[in-house]
Amino acid sequence: MLPSERPMQEATSAAPDESAPQQTPHERRWLAWVLVVLVCGIITIPLLLPTMPPGGMPPGGMPPAGPGGAAPRGAGDKGKKASGSPSSVMAATDNSTPVTTAKVQTGHMDIFLDALGTVTPLATVNVYSQVSGRVLAVNYREGQMVHKGQVLVEIDPRPTEAQAQQARGSLARDRALLDQARVNLQRYQEALKDHAIAEQTVFDQSATVNQYEGTVANDEGQVKYYEVQLSYCHIIAPISGKIGLRLVDSGNTIFSGSSTTIATITQLNPITVVFSVAEDHLPKIQQKTGPNHGALTVALYDRSQTSQLTTGKLLTLDNQVDTSTGTVRLRAQFDNAAAALYPNQFVNARLQVDTLQNAKLIPTGAVQYNGQQAFVYVVKQDSTVALRNITVLNTEGNQSAIDGLNPGDTVITSNFDRLTDGAKVAVGSSQSAMMGPA
Repeated sequence: MLPSERPMQEATSAAPDESAPQQTPHERRWLAWVLVVLVCGIITIPLLLPTMPPGGMPPGGMPPAGPGGAAPRGAGDKGKKASGSPSSVMAATDNSTPVTTAKVQTGHMDIFLDALGTVTPLATVNVYSQVSGRVLAVNYREGQMVHKGQVLVEIDPRPTEAQAQQARGSLARDRALLDQARVNLQRYQEALKDHAIAEQTVFDQSATVNQYEGTVANDEGQVKYYEVQLSYCHIIAPISGKIGLRLVDSGNTIFSGSSTTIATITQLNPITVVFSVAEDHLPKIQQKTGPNHGALTVALYDRSQTSQLTTGKLLTLDNQVDTSTGTVRLRAQFDNAAAALYPNQFVNARLQVDTLQNAKLIPTGAVQYNGQQAFVYVVKQDSTVALRNITVLNTEGNQSAIDGLNPGDTVITSNFDRLTDGAKVAVGSSQSAMMGPA
């Protein structure tokens, strides 16, 4: 290099040092992000700040704060009056427990004894054959209602008729011999008066007459016996009722004295129900079934106790208490013209033993229990509740007869888990009209 050129290069290389320093790419990107954040903040902050209406009043109806940061006294009171009433109502509602109530009413309530009973016919007859022979005809249908005296089965009567005819022949012969012996005795007695015959002969003839009289009596019994046997060839229904399944067919030979039944007849109307109650109730039942009282009413319900089948009257009590169960059996009779009751059917029996007069009634759902003690919540005039102990006299369905309250008192029927003695309540509805008639 020429010496003359070196100063010029040094001047050229020193020029950049005099200008501003150059920015790197990383510094330029960081600066761009800062500018974006600043622009977004400038745009968003006015939108977030509450705007002042034209009149200068901020939102919410409150004037701007004074120098001390407090609103004017008049404006503050006005704001309290405008918003204080709904707040106080809401607070009162939140502190009160919503409940439903019912009034204590007076009325009559029947007292029942519930028991499981079995339908038992007054009569069930198993029909057997009392003569041997071939079956000529079966005159009934299975499950048919038959009447007393109706012919059910006919058996071949010819063997019995022949035996009856033989007995009648023997009777006729012996009667003729008796008549002859009586005539001879009369002649011997007249001859004895003239001493024409020995007295021993008269005595022997008198004995012969007595023998023939016994023979005739025996023949008469034989005739009646075969007449009865002949009537057994026509098997008739001894009672009226429902006959069971057919157990014999025409053409079969049946035998007297056999353990095989010809038919089974069950009386359905009237019919009875046998049920048991605890011996503790026996004095009350005996008192109500005395000479000065009528028969107690018994109602029958189906297995689910939802449908009433029929009603009847208590017929009688058993003469002893079952020592193994401590119960006594009772029998009630029912009119079963509609055949609603079937033999050996299980039913629920309800025996009415008494009636509470002018009892105080409340819904059963209002009664609560604390161990063995029953209690209710009573609403007082200041809308607070008070716990009252009561005595439950009887419960029937959705009603309970109680003692310990006065007619017209208001009891709570819901929301018990949120109640305590002295709690504030808000009555939503009343159930006094929902109670069934007493």
